[in-house]
Amino acid sequence: MANGSRFNGEDGLYAVLALAIGGTAALFRQLTIVPIDTVGICAAANAPGFCLPREAVLKLQYLHGFGWVALLLGLAAFILGRRALAALAIGIGVAAVVNYNGTYGVLGVALGLFTWISLKTGRYPSLNQP
Repeated sequence: MANGSRFNGEDGLYAVLALAIGGTAALFRQLTIVPIDTVGICAAANAPGFCLPREAVLKLQYLHGFGWVALLLGLAAFILGRRALAALAIGIGVAAVVNYNGTYGVLGVALGLFTWISLKTGRYPSLNQP
């Protein structure tokens, strides 16, 4: 049987995880990608340390990597019935939306939320019962 519909400490940790992932993605984007000056700074010969992660984020954005990861995590959470995967799907789905990968990212968030709510309300069958 599920834990019921009450929010407990484990849910709080998963919510913090989802918020931390999404919030970090939004903050990173605002500090390193949005300012137009960072293009010239990162094109310099002696580019600062934030330019390598910036380039990786931009490549993932162009390849829709954030959205695909969020969708796959959401599907895994839905199929396996795991709140940890649901929290990751929600957090990375928010990162996907922040990085313009909303098409697949929103689907990952929706699957993560559906799984999490279903587990809390007992609508999702428990894997521990026969």
